[in-house]
Amino acid sequence: MHTRDLTKWQHSHHFAIVDKSNERRTTLVVVITGITMVVEVVAGVSYGSMALLADGWHMGTHVAALAISVFAYRYARLHTDDKRYTFGTGKIGVLGGFASAVALAVVALLMGGESILRFFSPQAIRFNQAILVAVIGLAVNLVSALVLRADHASGHAHNSGAIHHEDHNLRAAYLHVLADAFTSLLAIIALVAAKLRGYVWLDPVMGIVGAILIARWSYGLLRDTGHILVDSSLQPEILTTVRTAIESDSDNRVSDLHVWRVGPGEFAAIVSVVTHYPRPPEYYKSLLSHRKEIAHVTVEVHHCAEHPGEDSRRE
Repeated sequence: MHTRDLTKWQHSHHFAIVDKSNERRTTLVVVITGITMVVEVVAGVSYGSMALLADGWHMGTHVAALAISVFAYRYARLHTDDKRYTFGTGKIGVLGGFASAVALAVVALLMGGESILRFFSPQAIRFNQAILVAVIGLAVNLVSALVLRADHASGHAHNSGAIHHEDHNLRAAYLHVLADAFTSLLAIIALVAAKLRGYVWLDPVMGIVGAILIARWSYGLLRDTGHILVDSSLQPEILTTVRTAIESDSDNRVSDLHVWRVGPGEFAAIVSVVTHYPRPPEYYKSLLSHRKEIAHVTVEVHHCAEHPGEDSRRE
């Protein structure tokens, strides 16, 4: 058989989301957020506000995370056809998210430590200037959220209604700027309360609250991306669906089953089938065709030599 004759049996492994529009919008948000971050950090140092400085640091961590998202978009797009990636570049964004989570955890630790020091050694705060910059930061975060909002939950449900295609990069970027907006709001509350009521202690407290927020976000991101990277994020519902679809036909029994994520909302499956009446692998693949999120299926068929009348059910 000539190599050219194999092409009809081959299929794509393009499981990454390649969307130049989302890449451009995320890049725009990186630029906007980066400029605002510099302004807030400088203002926080100049005006003596830990809450404002914490907001700037928090925004800085998200600039790094968003930059990783942009890199992931570009890298996945440029290496879509790279044969070194067995199942494509669908996990590039997940790896970027994991790296962002580690950076967030470090910044949360540093920010919390600085806030505690400020709590015991308060500094003079120039409230009017600090509040103005914090309001600007909040406005920038809300604008950034609107830029990313249109498609952050884009996708469609499959027949089961349980699985959705979504752009992991865009969703992470959207949640990052929302977290930024919340931290900016905390800074404004702390500064206004300190100015009007004399609650100067509230400024470093809000810095601590911001650190806790970042740490919590970091933990959630580490948990979600880590599970995907080690192939442990599979929903039990998919395993049940695959097994039921195969075993509801004829006397088929699934002796071995592996399903793992290869891209946003897309999975690969290896299925070993034992049956008295073996059929071509394509037949068993067709039994799963209604689950579009299972994008890559490999089927291994074993002929059971025992008499059909015997109890040969395999648990």
